[in-house]
Amino acid sequence: MFRRFFQKQYSHFSFVSGVVIGLPIYITCKDYFGYIARVEGASMQPTLNPCQESNCDVVFLNSWITDYESFKRGEIVAIASPYHRNVSYIKRIIALEGDIVWTPRYKKSHVFIPKGHCWVEGDNKSASLDSNSFGPVSIGLIKAKATYIIWPPHRWQKLSFDMPHSTNNNILSVND
Repeated sequence: MFRRFFQKQYSHFSFVSGVVIGLPIYITCKDYFGYIARVEGASMQPTLNPCQESNCDVVFLNSWITDYESFKRGEIVAIASPYHRNVSYIKRIIALEGDIVWTPRYKKSHVFIPKGHCWVEGDNKSASLDSNSFGPVSIGLIKAKATYIIWPPHRWQKLSFDMPHSTNNNILSVND
């Protein structure tokens, strides 16, 4: 009986100590190095989720890069929603601070991007909740850069940060 009691207590201690040690390690890795995320929806088609399959793309989101490099037009990033704290979006950076964006879908026909902000859009304009809905996004809301598609296996690849041709004529870049 004593042996069973001791084994039960030891297993609880083992679980609790695993959580106490493992959770900070996981959070540190997620915040400073990166994590994987499932991309849902059609807003980034054809770059992500190109088919209407039930399988969604899974991407590696690199948190390390966001701390040590500046952002560039064309990069695909994970952003926290400006309105809902627990919601994230994966979008492409279209314009940076100082740029002017012409957009038929926002409440103004052209928008000057203020300091510390960027303009993000999905590649599939007809199915995207993006800056055309909520305006310029604070750089502080960017959580990570999507750098690789890691699932499904037939789509393994490094993501390209080329700007979609449909947006090139809608931006006046002052910083280049």
